Amino acid sequence: MIKSIKLEKSFGTNHVLKGIDTTINDGEKVVVIGPSGSGKSTFLRCLNCMEDPTSGSIIFNGVDIADMSVDINIHRRKMGMVFQQFNLFNNKTVLENIMLAPVSLAIKDNGGLFCPVAKKNQIKEEAKENALKLLERIGLSDKADAYPYSLSGGQKQRIAIVRALAMNPEVLLFDEPTSALDPEMVGEVLSLIKELASTGITMVIVTHEMGFAREVADRVLFMDKGIIEEEGTPEEIFGNPKSPRLKDFLGKVL
Repeated sequence: MIKSIKLEKSFGTNHVLKGIDTTINDGEKVVVIGPSGSGKSTFLRCLNCMEDPTSGSIIFNGVDIADMSVDINIHRRKMGMVFQQFNLFNNKTVLENIMLAPVSLAIKDNGGLFCPVAKKNQIKEEAKENALKLLERIGLSDKADAYPYSLSGGQKQRIAIVRALAMNPEVLLFDEPTSALDPEMVGEVLSLIKELASTGITMVIVTHEMGFAREVADRVLFMDKGIIEEEGTPEEIFGNPKSPRLKDFLGKVL
């Protein structure tokens, strides 16, 4: 589904990504681990071109979305993104937050597009119906008319996840989804991500939660200093690490 080829990213003189080559297959759960500053989040943000790569290619469903001539917004609709800091609109209710993108882009709940002559009310009604179903799925139906400031961190992040799901994406990208949460709220968010993983959707997850990575991942990428230092199954990465740098990292975090 996604292939990065010789992916490079620099911010001025700071060379963050140094030639990332990897493939993410349809339905695969790829977890990215590594020390702070290793390039994990930058790699994730390059996958949907929230950060424009300095060089290299990102092939998504056969299209190089790093090519500046490509309309990235068409392809980005198929990639849901969940951020560390939730990024909910505080002046909109929970329901409005979830409905915003599907209504703006006239996206049906099956991922298709409404025809250009579809009535605005029809688009809104379907988006609302889908949003309410998603809220019921995560047990937050009673928060539909609440504003984000009144929610706990765990509730905000679960809302952010279903907001991404409302776009009917083909892949979900998670950028350290639990790093801004109090410890007791981490479990409810990880449980939701585990449930979504079981549905077969493609996922790329940057996380510091090693137990979660071991449980959910099909494949783990260990990044350090802008490169993929080692990759393999959770059993290989956590049970039989090969590189001294990975052994050192795991020795500090496990």
